[in-house]
Amino acid sequence: MTPSLRRKLEALAERRQELERLLADPAVVADTARFRDLSREFAQLEPLATALAEEARARADLAAAEAMREDPELASLAEEEIAAARARLEQLDRELSLLLVPRDPRDEGNLFLEVRAGTGGDEAALFAGDLFRMYARYAERQGWKVEVESENPGEHGGHKEIVARIVGRGAYSKLKFESGTHRVQRVPATESQGRIHTSAATVAIIPEADEIEDIVINPADLKVDTFRSSGAGGQHVNKTDSAIRITHLPTGIVVESQTERSQHANREKAMKRLKAQLLEAERQRQQAEQAQSRRLQVGSGDRSQRIRTYNFPQGRITDHRVEGLTLYDLGNILDGDLDPLITRLQQEYQADELARLSAE
Repeated sequence: MTPSLRRKLEALAERRQELERLLADPAVVADTARFRDLSREFAQLEPLATALAEEARARADLAAAEAMREDPELASLAEEEIAAARARLEQLDRELSLLLVPRDPRDEGNLFLEVRAGTGGDEAALFAGDLFRMYARYAERQGWKVEVESENPGEHGGHKEIVARIVGRGAYSKLKFESGTHRVQRVPATESQGRIHTSAATVAIIPEADEIEDIVINPADLKVDTFRSSGAGGQHVNKTDSAIRITHLPTGIVVESQTERSQHANREKAMKRLKAQLLEAERQRQQAEQAQSRRLQVGSGDRSQRIRTYNFPQGRITDHRVEGLTLYDLGNILDGDLDPLITRLQQEYQADELARLSAE
């Protein structure tokens, strides 16, 4: 670990001690909001404190083993314990370095998943359906809940557009790297010549904010339309204008909700998603100003960026943001086994952040 990273580590350790004192202060305990925020910060620093304690024990073990080496009868045993202690210290050094990577406070939260067909006509809609099914199956493996907010089915299957809310602890931390353009190369079912076609779909991952009620939206900035639901939902579907479409005029953001039975419920869900999108747009603007050169724009929603190619003839999937990230396991990945991709992207992000911290 570099001296600069070690200094940052020591500063965080001091901050945890300060938080421990603050959380014992009756004035802080009486302030519910402040106590909650400080408790959350204290909990986030707990893994770091545990690792530092283990490092201290490993250093003590190393010192004891080195002292024991002076005894000729114990020299052989001492060498074994020295090797074990040094290996443990190297492992802890790596773990502590990763704990320095700033945690995104939204990582543990829920998200909105938006999948839209891009270039490629019917084949793009089918691919959008494949992508949504891939994420839904991954969510099922994780024990998360998927709630479809609105959908516009393709004429021959799949989806022209589908929006869902994914509810589950850590959902955003796992899927935040999925935003962007996904490209597929395969022979469409309608292609009689057996030619490979290329089409695309876009994915946007938008975190659900904890305190979106703090966003003030001028009612004059909203255009609200009602229409009849087109998805599954019981006898009321296609009989009443219960679905809601809200357009935020200053930004052009459009959200829909059509899964509830009443206009009021659909409007409430649509407004919640609109506020989340407005928060995300502001975050993107700030992030662009602060870190234009980042290789992995976490949760950026940049749909013009081609991030991944799914090649069916070769059973290959390639993520273009990471050199050498090509897997020949397309079937299992589309069936929801996304962990090999997600783990590698998380590792790349951590490496980038550590390099940035070292340079600062």
